[in-house]
Amino acid sequence: MLRSRIIPCLLVHQRGLVKTVKFKDPKYVGDPINAVKIFNEKEVDELIVLDIDATAENRGPDFELIKNLATECRMPFCYGGGITTVEQAKTIINLGAEKLAISAAAVRNFPLLKEIGHAVGMQSVIVVIDVKKKALLGGYDVYIRNGKEKTDLKLKHFLEDLNRIGVGEIVINSIDRDGTMSGYDYELADMVRTITDMPITILGGARDFEDIKKMIKQYKVIGAAAGSLFVFKGKYRAVLISYPDKQEKLNII
Repeated sequence: MLRSRIIPCLLVHQRGLVKTVKFKDPKYVGDPINAVKIFNEKEVDELIVLDIDATAENRGPDFELIKNLATECRMPFCYGGGITTVEQAKTIINLGAEKLAISAAAVRNFPLLKEIGHAVGMQSVIVVIDVKKKALLGGYDVYIRNGKEKTDLKLKHFLEDLNRIGVGEIVINSIDRDGTMSGYDYELADMVRTITDMPITILGGARDFEDIKKMIKQYKVIGAAAGSLFVFKGKYRAVLISYPDKQEKLNII
């Protein structure tokens, strides 16, 4: 098994760093580059940066932002937002990102994943799956476009297809838990782990370091990701960037 990682996930909206709750009401929390500088000092394992405007606005990736982030980052960096072509993917990797996070395009144009994998290496292709729990029948629906568009995909079948082509990693993002700090969705993690043994990162709802520890130990995830946990402090959600120190990480992983 690959070493598990604790991963801050940063959302970019109108070129600023924001945090949402259940994919709504983005709250400004600072400048992305300043956040990266602080995370450099804290020696984080990896960063995920998602431009939540790109697909919603039907535009491509913000290459200037990606270049600036990659230049500043001293840790592995995964970028997502607006990736729809092989050329875009190659440009992003050439700018310095190690991984590409693909969501809507993975649903709308599944063959693109293999094409990008052939161009930049399948280990760099990360598929982000945004899901929401079904109200009555159980299970999960797959959404795209910042949770605004429900797809007809069956999560189980989608995971099996991703397993078949061998993408580098799958990020499962719980819309219901996003920004709530109410704890990870362990039922979701259990279901996903039952279906696939691929590298998985879980995102959405992380409450504290114990929550991260439980997710890593119980489900052998490659990544435990969080947003609010690393940018807010206290019940009033004051903006404060944090990350476990070396001793805390030893107790978690």
